[in-house]
Formats: sequence, C-alpha cells, structure tokens
Amino acid sequence: MAAPRTSPARKAFGRLSLPERNFVANALRTETVGGVLLLAAAVAALVWANTPALHDSYESVSHFHLGPEALGLNLSVAHWAADGLLAIFFFVAGIELKRELVAGDLRDPRAAALPVVAALCGMAVPALVYALTNLSGGGSLQGWAVPTATDIAFALAVLAVIGTSLPSALRAFLLTLAVVDDLFAILIIAVFFTSTIDFAALGGAVVGLAVFWLLLRKGVRGWYVYVPLALVIWGLMYNSGVHSTIAGVAMGLMLRCHAREGEAHSPGEHIEHLVRPLSAGLAVPLFALFSAGVTVSGGALGDVFTKPETLGVVLGLVVGKTVGIFGGTWLTARFTRASLSDDLAWPDVFAVATLAGIGFTVSLLIGELAFDGDAVLTDEVKAAVLSGSLIAALLATVLLKMRNARYRRLCEDEERDEDLDGIPDVYEQDDPEYHLRMAAILESKAAEHRRIAELKAAERRALAEVPGGAGEDNDRPA
Repeated sequence: MAAPRTSPARKAFGRLSLPERNFVANALRTETVGGVLLLAAAVAALVWANTPALHDSYESVSHFHLGPEALGLNLSVAHWAADGLLAIFFFVAGIELKRELVAGDLRDPRAAALPVVAALCGMAVPALVYALTNLSGGGSLQGWAVPTATDIAFALAVLAVIGTSLPSALRAFLLTLAVVDDLFAILIIAVFFTSTIDFAALGGAVVGLAVFWLLLRKGVRGWYVYVPLALVIWGLMYNSGVHSTIAGVAMGLMLRCHAREGEAHSPGEHIEHLVRPLSAGLAVPLFALFSAGVTVSGGALGDVFTKPETLGVVLGLVVGKTVGIFGGTWLTARFTRASLSDDLAWPDVFAVATLAGIGFTVSLLIGELAFDGDAVLTDEVKAAVLSGSLIAALLATVLLKMRNARYRRLCEDEERDEDLDGIPDVYEQDDPEYHLRMAAILESKAAEHRRIAELKAAERRALAEVPGGAGEDNDRPA
C-alpha cells in the first residue's frame, strides 16, 4: 500500500513570486522617498512650532481658513490637510487593499492568515495596553485607537536613514501588514468617530460613488471626468458627518486591479502608479507639517510619561505593537504548522514587529478625532505619538543593525543576475535555459582564462630563457 502523500510544510516569510517582488520593490521605493519627506516635514513642523520667533506664524498658517462657506467647506489649513489631503492617502490605501485581495498575498486565505492575524493582534494588544494603563491611572479611554496604527512610510524612512537592508520577504510582510492595518483603521474611523450623520449628504455621496463605479465599468476614461466627480463625492462625504477619508477608500476599492489579456497593467495599478507619488510626496508630508507641530518642553515631555492618556499611547506603540505583531505571527505559524524561512530567525520577526510600532500619520489623525474639543490633550497625545514612534524607531534600529550584515548578504543573493537577463538568478533555478546560459557564460570565461594562462606561461618561459642583460639575437650576450 502506497504511503499517504504529505504536502510540504508551508514556509512563513518565504521567497515572493517574481511579479509580487517587483510590485513590492516599486511600491516600497516610492514609500521610502515619501517617508524621508514625511520625516523632514515632521522635523520642520517641530522646529517651526518651537522656535519662539516663528511659533505665532505656525499657528496663524495652521488656523487660516479658506474654502467656500456656502458648501460647508470653509476649513482651516490644518483641517484641509487632515480631511482633504489624507483622502488621497486613503485612496491609495484602498487601491493597495484591492490589489492585495485580488492579486496579492490576501488572495490566498492560507497566505493571508499570517499578516491578517499579525495586524489584528498588532491593533488589539496596543488598544488593550492603552485601556489597562488608563483604567489603572484614572485616564480617559477615548484614545484607545491612537496606538493601533502603523505608518509604513515612516518605518521605511527609518530603514533608509539607518541604511538597513531588509530581505524582500520581511519588507513585503511589513507592507501587507500596513495595508491590513489601514483597513481596520478606516473601519475604526468610520464606526467610532462618526457622531451625527446628515443622511441627505450621505445619500448624495452614495449616488456619486454609484456613478463613479458605473463609469469605471463602462470603461469611460479621462481624468477630467473622475477628478471633478471625486471632489463632489468627497465634499458630500465630508458634509455627511462620516469622515471624508472614507470616500477615498471607497473609490480606491472600486478600481479594477487585475490585468486583462493584452494589458501590461491593470487600471488600478496604473492609477496607483500616478497617484502614489502625489500621496507620498505631497499629501502626507503636508499633513505631517500641520499636525506634528506640537510645543515641546521639559514639562511637556514629562507629562507624556506621567499622564495615563499619553503614557498609554507610548506603551501601546512601543510594547503593544511589538508584542501583538510578534505574538500573532508566532501563534499563526504555530497553529498552521508553517515553518520559518531557512534564511530568517524569530529575532528578525521581533525586530520588524518593533519597527511597526512607528505610528505616525493615522495615529495623529485618530488622536485629533478622539480628543476633538480638547486642544491641550490633543497636543499632548500628538507628543506621545511622536515620542512612542521615536522610541520604537531607536529600538528597531538597534535590533536590525545587529543582523544587518546577514540582511545585506540575503539582499545581494536576491538581486544577483549573473546571466544578465534582467531576472534575478534565484527565480531561474528550475529553468533549463538559465543553466544553459550560465554554462555558456562559464565556458566562455574558462576559455578566456585558459588563453590568458597560456599567454602568461609563454611570457614566463621567454623570461627564463633570456639571461639578465642578454639580447634576443641567438641568445648571445648583448
């Protein structure tokens, strides 16, 4: 009787497929540049807000109102950045989520289990840490959602600044984790931070979204059709009382993200390629510029670690995120019997979990929503987000630097292309044509080395046959 066939153990953090690897590399390249700009904007905001000669100008610009009053859109510059520009960020997040669901890791339930469970645990544990800190300290539970978000752009900026080379599997995990994280952050904003609803405006937004979907299905093209329609949908969503960034997510999810026959890229991928630089290079840095400008002093920093609301945010980001993501990943691998990739170890997962404790963009947004009406506590919570993110970044830097030499070797192996066909060699090990190309290359190199060896041997013999000072005429002395 034949022995039962057993499927090979699934590898956690295994090598990505070539299309997925290329997509992740392109996406992370833009996010890294955007993250550096985000980091620069945050530093500029802190300098602007904390320089005595410039502080008043920062407040004046942030609170300067513009926009049509008749449409309910006479908003401050800071408000435009949070509700308007971040809608672009969430539009890209919606496209990313749709692509992951139809063509990426989230398409396969078995592969999706790891980042989904890790992301859920990475949001639940920080919320629990915040709640326990405030229940024991008599603080407010309103900010429970603040430490639940991960800022992928800021995390990648930290990697770029410290010069760490993460293998593509860990980078893809971080990216997928952030996409799932964004999804649940969107749900949190929609469910918990919508107080009153104007059903007429909401109905108008829904009708606009239906028209948007219908135009996409009919194959209508042209930015001059979709951009004005998107602005109308956004304005109606804002006036409905539902956070306006939800409009961006909804429109992103409607785009088709699988390529049809004859298409090099799907419409979703094409639009994401166009809009992502606008999101990462302009929208998010401007939001950071007008949200991160909190007044920092010795007393303010002391309050961060003494008030339960702010301490809960710091502990949630630094401890909760790390424990949640690492614990969720370990439990998923344990119960699905997925073994860790041979190239990685659990300390690598722990370091990435620590890096995910950098919560900036969405954390700042949720902090503003959670403590709306309490300007002092809002600024203190922002300072806590900045402090927690900085501590998480420093811890991740130490942990990742300890393994950076190995990461660099893994990245070099992933990038090596000795047959110069534009495809990394690790993806061609099962292709006979690759080995034939390599054989031809090596044979050519061997022939060249044999030619050089014969030439050098001949030169050496000639030198040995000619005594010092002798000429070339019949080997007689000159």
